[in-house]
Amino acid sequence: MLDIIGGIAIVGLVAILAGVLTGAAGVSPRHRLTAFVGLGVWVALLIAASVLGWFDPGAVGPVPTIAYPLAAVLAAGLVSWFRVPRFRERVRAMPLPVLIAANIGRVLGVFFLVLYGVGRVPAPFAQSAGWGDIVVGTLALPLAVMAAAGSARPLWIGLWNAFGMLDLVTAVALGVLSSPGTPFRVFGSGSAPFAVTALPWVLIPTFLVPVYFLVHLAIAARLRAPGAVGREPVTA
Repeated sequence: MLDIIGGIAIVGLVAILAGVLTGAAGVSPRHRLTAFVGLGVWVALLIAASVLGWFDPGAVGPVPTIAYPLAAVLAAGLVSWFRVPRFRERVRAMPLPVLIAANIGRVLGVFFLVLYGVGRVPAPFAQSAGWGDIVVGTLALPLAVMAAAGSARPLWIGLWNAFGMLDLVTAVALGVLSSPGTPFRVFGSGSAPFAVTALPWVLIPTFLVPVYFLVHLAIAARLRAPGAVGREPVTA
């Protein structure tokens, strides 16, 4: 039952996040449809890879397999930013309040705490990823409202943004150190499960984590622009 509930929540968050970001970028309906089709294909590939056991411990060597799609999404975003001017313009046009509000979905980090409670993920990964995401997601709502009203100081947003990025980096590092079947494992015994490498939870590190990291980079870029924090129309 937990996997079913988690799967519905994660897939829902993926769809909402895609809709919010493509809407904020002001892309045409045709390009938005293309983005959703591409997202659907990517998610289908991740699901197929999980079903085929490619994310199982030690499936492709000592490096956890989930690291490869995570790196691929990050690389795609960074290459697009530096090599595709139109993509960079679209990202820069996204309202700052929307970029901040996109992080509200990270309150679903509570699932890590639930998984820890039933013995399916080890400590300290669960507590770090769980509470870190909850804090980031909870603070995102008032910060987004204040940013839209022009009352949020850039320092507040910058500190929150840095904490959000650090939370993701720490979660990835602890995830690697908790992955079974690798020589890097420090936390958890050899037979202890690690639910993040199985469906539906594997969609978190292979899609949500890199996308949220790219969102934080976009926020950092927006904060560097003159007059970044002011009254802005919030579009989606």
